[in-house]
Amino acid sequence: MSVAVTHKDTCRLCDSGDVKLVVKLNPVPLAEKYTLSSDEAKKASKYPIDLYMCQNCSHVQLLDVINSENLWEDYTYHSGQTQGIVNHFQDVSEKIISKYTPAPGSLIVDVGSNDGTLLRFFKNAGYRVHGIDPAKEIAKKATDSGIETSPTVLTSEVATNIREKVGPASVVMAFNVFAHADNLSDMTDAIHSLLSNDGIFVFEVQYLLDIVDKVLLGTIFHEHMSHHSLKPLIRFLDSHNLEMIDVERVSIQKGSIIGIAQPKGGPRQAASSVKELVKLEEECNLDQLMAMEDFNERIEKNRIVARKLKDMWKQQGWTVAGYGAARSGPTLTAQFEFDDVIEYIFDDHPQKVNRFSPGTGAPVLPTAELDTKKPNVVIILAWIHARSIIEKSQAYLNQGGKFVVCTPDVRVIDKEHPL
Repeated sequence: MSVAVTHKDTCRLCDSGDVKLVVKLNPVPLAEKYTLSSDEAKKASKYPIDLYMCQNCSHVQLLDVINSENLWEDYTYHSGQTQGIVNHFQDVSEKIISKYTPAPGSLIVDVGSNDGTLLRFFKNAGYRVHGIDPAKEIAKKATDSGIETSPTVLTSEVATNIREKVGPASVVMAFNVFAHADNLSDMTDAIHSLLSNDGIFVFEVQYLLDIVDKVLLGTIFHEHMSHHSLKPLIRFLDSHNLEMIDVERVSIQKGSIIGIAQPKGGPRQAASSVKELVKLEEECNLDQLMAMEDFNERIEKNRIVARKLKDMWKQQGWTVAGYGAARSGPTLTAQFEFDDVIEYIFDDHPQKVNRFSPGTGAPVLPTAELDTKKPNVVIILAWIHARSIIEKSQAYLNQGGKFVVCTPDVRVIDKEHPL
């Protein structure tokens, strides 16, 4: 498969050329490309995921960009398959309706709407809804289920067509996709053009402060082109005629923020939460190179631990498996050099079982086989779900099995050393 990659020389938010490499990472294959051949999977091309920091606005980002068609074709993630996400989206929809009271029957638009899970809550509450998502198969399924979805990336041209077709939106949402766009300026202009004068833009992104504090290495992969913090976001939104009026830290994805913005001059006053979070970022030096340098040092310490563990497993002749054919998997296996020791990966995703993982070439087996295979060590690649994986695998632990978690530190979990 031919994949187009371009390297940017300027910041994605402010267009400054003063960008500095702050975290050098091992290249990784595209995460969702499971194959029917182990040899093909092992030969998967790898692409950079290095982190750069803009010294003008302090935004942290990937500058090596994969062509969007290559990123989103054969995409397997469905929001509705994760109950925690479904519950979170229900809570978010109820908060938006109660706090911002969009008029009954007004339009709600979701950018990166996936299978329409979030929009369905608004539709059930009596609102008109429209989704936008570039994963064409998932977009079609959403439309077929009653959530009309445009199968495309949001651009200014797409926004104009949607507004002409269905009118201005009271609410435009972008949950876990505001980090996925290379041309974030055009996307933000498109969002502004979709909004009514008194509308709101609601977005959720994983939060850089949590990524750094908790060493959330598994969240760094090609889809996540931006790792947002609030201070540069405020400046960026302002340059696109939007103003931040509220922000909330939430625990989803181990640390995210939900931001609320409105067109400049909108009817709502900014909440104190905005200034308070900017103050916290400054106190934590999140806008300074030292924060990312410390993050890099902690990754290097974890690499040393991982290397020692791997050497010991090889000396002992132990069988090593992975758990979770997750998008984070290639990042974790590449950074800790587990590629050559993982023999198979446990997961129940129907589009991944009996296929082979990019990079490792390891077959994906159903999770029920954990208790029959009984590998000596299982590395948890689906890091977000580490606790639930361990809790439901007590029989494996009681029989002498060992899990390895990679966040915030690489460490071994067994009967004597619980999570």
